[in-house]
Amino acid sequence: MIALCCAWPWLSGAAGFPFFEPVQPPRSIQVMVHRGEARQAPENSRSALQRCIEDQLEWAEIDLRLTQDGQHILWHDATVTDGSGKTWKISDHSLAELGQLEVGSRFAARFAGERLLSLADCFALCKNRLNLYLDCKAINPEQLAREILAAGMERQVVVYSDLEQLNRVRSASAGKVPLMTKWRPGFALPDFAVTNGLAAVEIDAPELTAAISKAFASVGVKVQAKVLGAWDEPAMWERVIAAGADWLQTDLPEEVLAQALWRRLPKRPVQIALHRGANRYAPENTLPAFAKAIRMGADFIEFDVRTTQDGAFFLLHDSMLQGKTDGAGPIDQQTAEAVRKLSAGIKFGKPYASVPLPSLDQFLDACAGKINFYFDAKAIPAASLAEALRRCNMTERTVVYQSPEYLAKLKAIDPRIRGLAPLGRAEDFAELSARFKPYAVDTKWDILSKELIARCHEAGVKVFSDAMGRHEVIEDYLKAMDWGIDLIQTDHPLRVMRAIELRAARVN
Repeated sequence: MIALCCAWPWLSGAAGFPFFEPVQPPRSIQVMVHRGEARQAPENSRSALQRCIEDQLEWAEIDLRLTQDGQHILWHDATVTDGSGKTWKISDHSLAELGQLEVGSRFAARFAGERLLSLADCFALCKNRLNLYLDCKAINPEQLAREILAAGMERQVVVYSDLEQLNRVRSASAGKVPLMTKWRPGFALPDFAVTNGLAAVEIDAPELTAAISKAFASVGVKVQAKVLGAWDEPAMWERVIAAGADWLQTDLPEEVLAQALWRRLPKRPVQIALHRGANRYAPENTLPAFAKAIRMGADFIEFDVRTTQDGAFFLLHDSMLQGKTDGAGPIDQQTAEAVRKLSAGIKFGKPYASVPLPSLDQFLDACAGKINFYFDAKAIPAASLAEALRRCNMTERTVVYQSPEYLAKLKAIDPRIRGLAPLGRAEDFAELSARFKPYAVDTKWDILSKELIARCHEAGVKVFSDAMGRHEVIEDYLKAMDWGIDLIQTDHPLRVMRAIELRAARVN
């Protein structure tokens, strides 16, 4: 082993390296997102990292390679295929040449124009916003150290490589850049980290125990549990968190953080409805989006139903197919057979190209009994809706959003159906409540107030509201929760969960 400890003063006590904390106050468990949010955007790209920032995640793992002219660039493989299908070997081309490659459209047309990201541009994007695990596939160690220090990123990175490369980074940075490598059973505890001057160790998830975490914590060394692949599932997350991991490297940060929150906070101050399913992480109104919402522990899934020319029911928000599918024209002028052949995922990303628009029956078969329904009855006869809910035994676990007149028809068919009526003006509530007696009102966020929510509750009416758009901010969520709102519908579930986490800390 290479003796480095004299250059690492934090190893003299248990405080550890002073990493920057992008999320304040810090969470007890932090995620390292593998190649950025690479299931929703091209891996190692600006978009994948920007999504991590928007989701208020702490870390992104990125891969570094060296161009022909000795510059560091973000990419995992030795070669990259551009949007035209041409393959380029990174070490054979300059940064300027590689920076012209269009690499986003291979993931989805919406990412057309995405370019390879230089390390310098990556640092500019992430400075004071997101920490970076630098996986050194091919680097110049001395240059990497200089780049980190010049950018003032030494508290926002951890450099992962073999011990020889790490020693060169340490020497070039005068011990200012934190280092990490793999720890395996049989290596000394905690001497492996102390002797090699490590600020952190990576451990394969099945090999991590509480005793191992405790040993490294005693010398201020962070433990990163690698939970990729078959290990990236709830039982393993639970196991490594219980064992004392500081960081989890995962492809599913949204599920890790949701599970960790609900485990600590069984009583929720507000219910959450995920708009068209977990549409930030999978194509909207599709079975993967609803499955994701269920795994994230949402209270409701909101979905839209429309009718085809031949009377079949499918989940789709827009009346026109071209918005979210590879079809075109009004859905009510298409047959069910034609709609079944469409992709509902190709515009989200090519990994979802084979995902179809689900029929209402397919949706009910997949989701009934697993979560509450927020049924936006865009275009479906009231009698058909009532029968569908009765058939799957979901009548009393569903709220139906539509006009008050439509909801009155539903209630006449089955009094158990819970109506959700739109409320655009506070002064309209009294008449709406008296005439239609809805279960809840879908209140325009701009008219929310403590007084309005109290009036609704006094009348026995719950208050739901959509936070989509400019109100998708933690301050607005917290204010609405303090006022007593019953349900927030969102496109950004991790933001609402963070608000719940902060409120719980404040209240307790």
